[in-house]
Amino acid sequence: MLESVVRVIDALLIFLRPLVFAAGALTAIGAVTSWAVRTRRISPFSGAARFVRDRVDPWLIAPVERRILRAGGTPYSAPWWALAAVVLGGLLLISGIQFLRDQFVMLLFATTSGYSLIAVLTKWTFSVLRIALFARVISSWVGGSPYSKWWRWSYVLTEWFLAPLRNVIPTIGMIDISVLVAYFGLGILESVLIGAMLK
Repeated sequence: MLESVVRVIDALLIFLRPLVFAAGALTAIGAVTSWAVRTRRISPFSGAARFVRDRVDPWLIAPVERRILRAGGTPYSAPWWALAAVVLGGLLLISGIQFLRDQFVMLLFATTSGYSLIAVLTKWTFSVLRIALFARVISSWVGGSPYSKWWRWSYVLTEWFLAPLRNVIPTIGMIDISVLVAYFGLGILESVLIGAMLK
């Protein structure tokens, strides 16, 4: 059964990769032309400008522009933020599906070989902790609060081991390197635990 799931995910990835690339390429073309119209590199009275304002801006640029204006940004940057959102969204989609496929392959390997199910669960636990560390770093970049619903889970999962590290590891200027130390420490601890389980 797991083999058929892996095959279906492989087929989905084969279908999605060119689709995401095409979406990114079309968004890039739309973003460049919209930016050119907004900055008057293309005459605002030309047919191309009318096409961009009628067909591209309403569904691609306008939703992003509203968010940027609410955040205090300039509308000229909206095409680039739209492009970044599509590219990052596509990369996250493909990466998430690839991650899911890799987990099914690992589970398939664990069921057909001597690899323990406990080792797989241990690997998953450390992967979730690493994802939570990445989420904390991203939340510090975008001004996320540990009390907001979007970032709270990452603080709950990691604060129990980051707080003692912060007490021991000094900061370098304004930079807190405890997250970096924790990331590498998790990798070492995972290797030691899985190595001990497989002996």
